[in-house]
Amino acid sequence: MPRQFRPSPSGAPRPVRAAGISTLALAGALALVSCAQQGDFGRPKAGVWNSLIDATGTVAATEREEPASASPYTDDEQDLRNRSWRFLMPAITREAFLDILANLTRARVLPASWRPDDPAAYHDALLAPDFRSPVSRYRRLTDDAVADARLIPPFAALAGRVADADARRLRSLPFARTLDDWDVRQAAMRVAENRCLIAWVRLETGKRLDAYRYALEHLFAEAPEVGATEAERALAMLAARRTLLNPILPPDAAIRCGLIPAPPVAAAPPVAAGTPLVVKD
Repeated sequence: MPRQFRPSPSGAPRPVRAAGISTLALAGALALVSCAQQGDFGRPKAGVWNSLIDATGTVAATEREEPASASPYTDDEQDLRNRSWRFLMPAITREAFLDILANLTRARVLPASWRPDDPAAYHDALLAPDFRSPVSRYRRLTDDAVADARLIPPFAALAGRVADADARRLRSLPFARTLDDWDVRQAAMRVAENRCLIAWVRLETGKRLDAYRYALEHLFAEAPEVGATEAERALAMLAARRTLLNPILPPDAAIRCGLIPAPPVAAAPPVAAGTPLVVKD
């Protein structure tokens, strides 16, 4: 596929997208993900490695024909991506390699559809030798659920601002006289990109709540402790705050973004041969 160019103001062509990525170059970029680090408040740590991973993910998403815009991020859009880190990365894993794969997926270097839905993974990680007593397992479960619950309201408020700005952006496009098809497409792709990110976070918070619930039920069956009561309260807090994400997007946003498959359409019941479609009294 030939490279696509957009004319610059001087008339000289400038590349806007690489049509292909060599296997060697992509493999080298993927290796850098092991250097990614988490910062404060569930956000990625600022640095060249995380920025390079995100840039690689944008190119990879473009190659898969997923929504990806070359436009610069607004402050809110960048903050939205930073705050999504907490919910798109595993709360806890037993293997560093799984964290690497998760970060590749968060940055869209890998498609979100590859990751299996395993609610038992969090519980299995709590049984690792690092957690030597049932008390420490319940404490970690409670801390994780409370941290998630506290981070949802600011994320929901930020997502609402981004969604409102995107709505204004789309309404303005028909009235802009200097935008060409490339400009309009980049704007539309950014709107789709933002919406799918919010839908992805909403989906993952639901999966994380399921994983916490699975872990609590199994921990209590394995080793009942008084800490289960506090963990139950933390899960209830998370479930209540997760509803703040519901009004931002339609319920089927995850399906539209390809994050989950569409439910099968029920087939119409067969009509018996010879049965009239219209029956008169």
